[in-house]
Amino acid sequence: MKLVQLQNVTFIEGGVCAAKGFRANGVQCGLAHKPLGEMDEANAAANNALPSAKKKNDLALIVADNDCNVAAVYTTNKVKGAPIIVTKEHIKDGKARAVIVNSVNANTCNPDGVEKATKMCQLAANTLGIDENDVVVASTGVIGQVLPIEPIANAMDELAGGLAYDGNKKALEAIMTTDTREKEIAVKFEMGGKNCTLGGMLKGSGMIHPNMATTLTFLTTDADISSEMIQAALVDTLNRVSVDGDTSTNDMVLIMASGAAGNSPVTSKDAEYAKFKHALYAVMMNLARLMARDGEGATKLIECAVRGAETGEIAEKVAKSIVGSSLIKAMIFGEDANAGRIFCALGYSDADFDISNVDVEMASDNGLVIQLGHKGNVVEFSEAIAKKILKEEEIKILVSLGNGEGKAIAWGCDLTYDYVKINGDYRS
Repeated sequence: MKLVQLQNVTFIEGGVCAAKGFRANGVQCGLAHKPLGEMDEANAAANNALPSAKKKNDLALIVADNDCNVAAVYTTNKVKGAPIIVTKEHIKDGKARAVIVNSVNANTCNPDGVEKATKMCQLAANTLGIDENDVVVASTGVIGQVLPIEPIANAMDELAGGLAYDGNKKALEAIMTTDTREKEIAVKFEMGGKNCTLGGMLKGSGMIHPNMATTLTFLTTDADISSEMIQAALVDTLNRVSVDGDTSTNDMVLIMASGAAGNSPVTSKDAEYAKFKHALYAVMMNLARLMARDGEGATKLIECAVRGAETGEIAEKVAKSIVGSSLIKAMIFGEDANAGRIFCALGYSDADFDISNVDVEMASDNGLVIQLGHKGNVVEFSEAIAKKILKEEEIKILVSLGNGEGKAIAWGCDLTYDYVKINGDYRS
């Protein structure tokens, strides 16, 4: 899938290790899904008995050479994973040095969850020789299963010993669950007369819906910028993706800034701050597109661009409503240009607009465009051209609400038979 290019940023390799001062690693420690009631030891033993080709990394570590300014946003789900509770406490001072993450088990809805999340921080801190309060912890996977800490403890020496400035791929593999594609982006940009880098990795394929779209996202930068300004720059790109209408319990987007680039510290919303926010948007927007395209069972990326609204908030509500519609997702999968479904999703959005001003078009990434609706009514269109558009990997739904200045973009994917297959036996 093509990346969306923006001015004044250059895409580079390296993901979460692209910025100066960051190492990462990922290992296979022996976590595995298990039916409730089975022994953790038996579960781990069964996983370790798998051939090497069947195993994937399930434990990751990201470490900065020095203390970093840090900021984060979290899920809006009222049920929150224990790692979020611990992480919030650890970064209250706006500082962090390391991130430890496991997949397979979400460590959520467990009576010992906070204890286990805290223990993960302690294990990382002791191995690295740093303060446990400078360690961020995150988990993803099955909800409601007790997290075995022994496999994690036993893997710490290997995990820390393998830290490398090019360890991004191993770490990325470790955070993936039902993901089928790697999701990492890094960019170079100029700030304060210095060359800066910002990059990161993301996991997310299912349980994704606006409400801080479900993801674990870890970003690093060598720019010198305060925690307050990082927090302010955390744009809502990842709040505009919908795969299946579910919002997970463990969502987290975290940014660490090492300051190794040597630019003058950014502490206010000035021109240098704007450069950082632009680079952050370039990374997060492209990660969001990658996440939407890799929705569980997905075959197509849906992009909805809304313009002409009275406000950006109105445009955003309409765009989210369209990409979140199960009927539209199924329509795209079936390659059936049912314009009525688009108007239906427009109508039930919590947005204020005059339907008599609404125009709708559908387009492909290769330049084909067809009008589906004009002034609130479905119009006749060529089914043959519509079919050509819908056979493409990227489908654009273009909506005009009138003559206002408000605009927004949201992303989603088609809803396929494989989505049900994947989630019908997620724990096995």
